[in-house]
Amino acid sequence: MAARHLRTRKFSSPAAIAATAAVGVALAVGGTVGAVRLTSAEPPAAPVAVETLPSTPAPTSAAPSPSASASPSASLSPSPKATASPKASRTQAASRSKARTTAPSPTAKKTSSPKVVDSGSCGASFYAEGQMTANGETFNPNALTAAHKTLPFNTKVRVTNPDNGKSVVVRINDRGPFIEGRCLDLSRAAFATIAATGLGHVNVRYEVLG
Repeated sequence: MAARHLRTRKFSSPAAIAATAAVGVALAVGGTVGAVRLTSAEPPAAPVAVETLPSTPAPTSAAPSPSASASPSASLSPSPKATASPKASRTQAASRSKARTTAPSPTAKKTSSPKVVDSGSCGASFYAEGQMTANGETFNPNALTAAHKTLPFNTKVRVTNPDNGKSVVVRINDRGPFIEGRCLDLSRAAFATIAATGLGHVNVRYEVLG
């Protein structure tokens, strides 16, 4: 009992406690230094690649849409590529969609020549005195008219001077001439168209037009 008591007092003294603490600290420091040396000798670890997934929005209080209930694989599919909008095209009216052709050149209207119902030759004179004509008109020496003995009024007659080839179309509105050998009495303007008025009368060829 006396020896146990002395041992207890030995370890219970302040000096013993301090010695014991110093030994523990030395052991702890030595172990730490050894661990550091062992750690520094090991090769550095290779970096580890960490794959991050896109964060998903937090659920809201609203009712889930049909797209939210889709499978996770559908949500991770790549978004479709945006396509360029088609260029605006100019549409044409139906009448302009046909092939264009050159416009036809204008053609002169064909006028049918009057029909000749009678013809002949005779002498023609002219007159210029102001008077009433046989059909009741006022005689106009500047109009293309003529007098004939029998042709109906308003009959058209082509009168041609064979000496120069000039011709004129007159309208019958009077009666005459009453001189033998003459069948037409032209107005002054009509006679001047085919011959000089100084001649007084000329032989002509006439054609009655129908």
